[in-house]
Amino acid sequence: MDETGAKPRIDVDVLCVGLTCFDITMMVERHPEPDEKCFIEEMVACGGGPAANAAVTVARLGGTAAFAGYLGNDVYGCLHMEELHEAGVNTRLVVRGSHPTPLSVILAKPDGLRTVVTHKSGTPLLSPCQVDFSTCRPKVILFDGHEPLVSTPLALSAAQRGILTVLDAGSVHRGTMELASVVYCLAASEKFARDWTGEKDAQRAVDRLAERAPLAIVTLGERGLVWKGPMGGGRMPAPTVNAIDTTGAGDTFHGALALGLARGNELEDILQRACAAAALCCTKAGARIGIPFDREVTAFLEAGRARGDR
Repeated sequence: MDETGAKPRIDVDVLCVGLTCFDITMMVERHPEPDEKCFIEEMVACGGGPAANAAVTVARLGGTAAFAGYLGNDVYGCLHMEELHEAGVNTRLVVRGSHPTPLSVILAKPDGLRTVVTHKSGTPLLSPCQVDFSTCRPKVILFDGHEPLVSTPLALSAAQRGILTVLDAGSVHRGTMELASVVYCLAASEKFARDWTGEKDAQRAVDRLAERAPLAIVTLGERGLVWKGPMGGGRMPAPTVNAIDTTGAGDTFHGALALGLARGNELEDILQRACAAAALCCTKAGARIGIPFDREVTAFLEAGRARGDR
């Protein structure tokens, strides 16, 4: 609080609300068979979680970000909090407590594909009384759906205040279902789009999603994305990279997308930059470690233009 007792405002480009966890990524030659033991030669440990990674992405791309979510007072929570501070993310809306920090174990293969197992059963959902959003003035709010008790009321309030909202819809669960028809931009994984709409074809799926949100996007991994919005729609290919670990690529995409919307950029430019950032994230082991900086994305796009890439 300042000298008058008032809490200082949090003015940021993007407020990210949702899951934060700690990632332990192990590089394996192949996924182990049942009842098989194996050894690894490389392991990476760092902070993770869709909304938390998106906040770091915004900061690394030159924007300002705040994160709202839960971190335990355990060693993983303390390490993750340090990472957020180092990245320049505002953490005044982070709730700390005695419940454990969610933990993810990731097995990543040489082709970049991975398996993720997350433990968060001991961590309760945040309640509205635990987080005071009244002092935060973001241009865009990004949700991952993992904190539905605070996210849905905030999304409804944001719509009334004219604040753009984005949903990172990775899979169908309570939070993503509640938010899908509330947000301005519904940015869905292929899995969410297929499961929620029942459509196997990505174009038909994005058409269905666009009936719920003004701007709908379906990300297709290495096949790029399709989108449909107020000014039309289209398809965009993914940049070609040597993928090492795809963990965090979606988080990076959504963070870059939210920042582009906050800056008021043209949609195709936003999507192109977000795709480039996501692709670069795949070239390093560990989601948080792979999130690129603004200068890296700019250089990558300029190199592509020099080669004649679209």
